[in-house]
Amino acid sequence: MRRLFGVLTLIICACELRAADRAVVSIQVTTAITPVTVEIVSHGLDAARDRNASLVILRLDTPGGLMNSMREIIQRIVASPVPVATWVGPSGARAASAGFFLLEAGDIAAMAPGTNTGAAHPVVVGGQMDPVMKQKVENDAAALIRSLTARRSRNSSLAEQSVLASKSFTEREALDGHLIEIIAADERDLLKQLDGRAVTRFNGSTQTIHTANAEIVRYQESVRERILSFLSDPNLALIFLMLGALGIYAEFNAPGMILPGVAGSICALLALAALSVLPISALGASLIVLSFIFFGLELKFASHGVLGTGGAIALTLGALLLIDSPLPEMRIRLSTALAVALPFALITAFLFSIAARARANKAVSGAEAMIGEIGTAVEDLNPAGRIFVHGEYWNAASPTPIQAGKSARVVGIEGLQLFVEPAGE
Repeated sequence: MRRLFGVLTLIICACELRAADRAVVSIQVTTAITPVTVEIVSHGLDAARDRNASLVILRLDTPGGLMNSMREIIQRIVASPVPVATWVGPSGARAASAGFFLLEAGDIAAMAPGTNTGAAHPVVVGGQMDPVMKQKVENDAAALIRSLTARRSRNSSLAEQSVLASKSFTEREALDGHLIEIIAADERDLLKQLDGRAVTRFNGSTQTIHTANAEIVRYQESVRERILSFLSDPNLALIFLMLGALGIYAEFNAPGMILPGVAGSICALLALAALSVLPISALGASLIVLSFIFFGLELKFASHGVLGTGGAIALTLGALLLIDSPLPEMRIRLSTALAVALPFALITAFLFSIAARARANKAVSGAEAMIGEIGTAVEDLNPAGRIFVHGEYWNAASPTPIQAGKSARVVGIEGLQLFVEPAGE
């Protein structure tokens, strides 16, 4: 009986292990490669390890991204205990620039029909770099791609051309050039071709993949990762930042409204969270801060729109230079910068006009409101007496005698004493 129980236990464990081995975790990289992408891929690889998956499919459709983030992902791929198949798909997708490095980092590299990869030459914002530094960066990237492809038994010299000469490849060119191993129409086709295949891991060990009836499990991003992915668009980050600044300014300008302050604080924090995972240019950030200073000074000084115009220009330039990335997908668009800067300038001009009119208007309350008012002398003012003004009786004094019933104009006030003069007709 005890032996039978042990056999059943072994059978159950074997079945569970087989079921676990059939699991394949699919991770998607469908945006520019940023620190958020590093977090998503890292957590996906950890999930595959925890469920003892037989394979990880890293689906690529990216224009590229940050070199530092790319290197972190490569480190996680080569250190993963679960084999990683990098697949560019579906049809129409691309793995350009940093995406090419991720493709070559996989234990198995595959592409779907109608996809492309390559163009991995390192660039900087503006496309200008010191010649010596340019050579260093190029050689560093070329050495990395040679190292990856050599360990994977792929064509290192052809891969190096993608870095040094920005060469790109279709899926057929990549297969014929031994940059990838498989052309697969979809993930299920990829698993069918991989079943029973022995792959050499980065550490030199050999592992056979069994994916005949594998269950594809999509890695579900956490709420935090989804929010950061949504906010990683620098255009949205800029809009949230401006909405936050407007809300906070409105709350300080009219304390007690509460809603603008709460909404503005939330938008500002979301913007800061987004910008914290993006490469920020010090020049762009300084220009945006300078624009806020100009807008604030416009409300204090009568510059006739000079400060407001300067703020709009500084905000536009700061937005365009805020993100330090060569990829258009990771930079703030000109249309977004103008759509944010111009309304800000108009709102500033509107608030300035209200403040200017308020300063120009005569006071309607307090002691200042009495100056210039016309009253009637209740008794002779020679020099002091009482007058009726503004619906009230006041003690008044006049250097010029004023008879009872005559009009008197208030020219000054001290405490409860008015100083008046004959008003004339």
